[in-house]
Amino acid sequence: MKKFYLLLAAILMLGNVAVAQDPDNFPPDDTTITITSTNLPIVWIEVGGATIQRDERISAHMKIIHNGKGQLNYGDTVAHPGQHIDYEGYIALRYRGNSTYNMSDKKPYSFRTLEQPLEVSDKKKKVEILGMGKDNNWALMAPYADRSMIRDLLTFELARPWMEYAPDGRLCELYLDGIYYGVYVLSEVVSTGKHRLNLPDPGETGDELTGGYLVEVDTDDDSTHVSKYHPVSRTGKVYDDRQILFQYKAPEYEDMTPAQLEYINNAIDEMEDAFAQDDYTNPETGYRKYIDTQNFIDYQLFTELSHNVDGYRLSGKMFKRRDSVDSRFKMVLWDMNLGYGNARHHNSWNTYTWVYQSNDIMYRVGETYLIPFWWYKLNNDLNGYWKERNARWREMRAANLSKRNIWATIDSLVNEVTVGGAEARNSQAWPRWGEFVWPNHYIASSYEDEIAYLKQWISDRLAWLDMKMHYDAPPEYEPGDVNGDGEVSIGDVNVVIDILLGLEVDQDVRDRADVDGDGELSIADLQRIIDKLLAG
Repeated sequence: MKKFYLLLAAILMLGNVAVAQDPDNFPPDDTTITITSTNLPIVWIEVGGATIQRDERISAHMKIIHNGKGQLNYGDTVAHPGQHIDYEGYIALRYRGNSTYNMSDKKPYSFRTLEQPLEVSDKKKKVEILGMGKDNNWALMAPYADRSMIRDLLTFELARPWMEYAPDGRLCELYLDGIYYGVYVLSEVVSTGKHRLNLPDPGETGDELTGGYLVEVDTDDDSTHVSKYHPVSRTGKVYDDRQILFQYKAPEYEDMTPAQLEYINNAIDEMEDAFAQDDYTNPETGYRKYIDTQNFIDYQLFTELSHNVDGYRLSGKMFKRRDSVDSRFKMVLWDMNLGYGNARHHNSWNTYTWVYQSNDIMYRVGETYLIPFWWYKLNNDLNGYWKERNARWREMRAANLSKRNIWATIDSLVNEVTVGGAEARNSQAWPRWGEFVWPNHYIASSYEDEIAYLKQWISDRLAWLDMKMHYDAPPEYEPGDVNGDGEVSIGDVNVVIDILLGLEVDQDVRDRADVDGDGELSIADLQRIIDKLLAG
């Protein structure tokens, strides 16, 4: 067995050398694509022709080449020896996802980093990958229905200043058994750990029993806790033939002791009981005793900004620390790839409705999993939560949710995926421009068309949310309009050249000159303006 894994390692050292490919591993139709050079990290996974499973992990070997920011990475490691290996070692690999697996040709993966091959030992190994904190639990998200390939990362970046934890991720390009599989996002997953949700393992008694726990509002499975309450309509009508379900993620259900299971069941029941009572807004006995209200507001605002069709009701990740630290539940954002006008079902593509009020339409079309009733209750606390939510939105919009910053974040991510040809290679591997891909509302004709649609959708959504939450947005200039005259022109090119030559300009002009939003003024910013002018 060791000889087998030594062979896999040797194959990886040779670069992208194809081995016998299992057709059940869902390769793209075009298996001839290679990377000459790319700005993105290159990830090689070798399974030796074995079939990757959904439920059971298999042994694999991984190598990641990343020569650093601004440096090229080369697919031919023989012609380009001495490249920086960011990580190399054994992993336990499986498929992940629900609709992202079932409805996408391009499949996502979950992997755990190991000390040795899985057949030898299942001992996990915490490692730092691509600058992300040490852990052993990772995901390779496969943007397919999300043709922009950036919706998850966009949301996490925008939410990071406001949320206690937002997952980190890196765009990369993947080879599996020597076959090019396209652009992926190597991402942290929402899990416990020093660099994720820093939660201790719960004990058996006292304060240690009270935390930490990670639970998830989601679909039914073997670890499900069924709520005592049912979802409701936008007017409060109870849908008593629908259930709210919680899955236990950490500790995993099968590892929980009876005492721990009883405790977290009761903690969820008490939280929901507080929402269900008539006096649920009471600051001493109502919902504020059981949830971090500010955190729930932040979660809601990003769910609403993206109009995420899966928000609240699926992948609704909640965690609880020990009572001595903080007894209240908090939430974490996840699974944003169908947001920002990307899905056609349940009117999720539109920009002028609240997601939290979507139960009516979802119920009419027979959706099984609806939004928990507590979101209805929260948003009907007009003298408390409602006012705080609106004030928080205005605070966010005056900060990093300005259109300028959102555009800069989008442009920076788009630049990552296009400047080195990754998007073009991905489109060759998975051609779908001008074709319907489930569950897209808008069928883009090109990558540029998709990004233009994304920006227009966000612009319309911001306008509606501003109106609803009483924010008078100041005029915002177009990215690239460095001199602030209302248009992108050769004058802006001249201003950036002046700055690069060291001439003194006002700070607000210098801020606008950082067109790609990377925090630095460089020739890249000048190139972005020139590209915009050439594109007309």
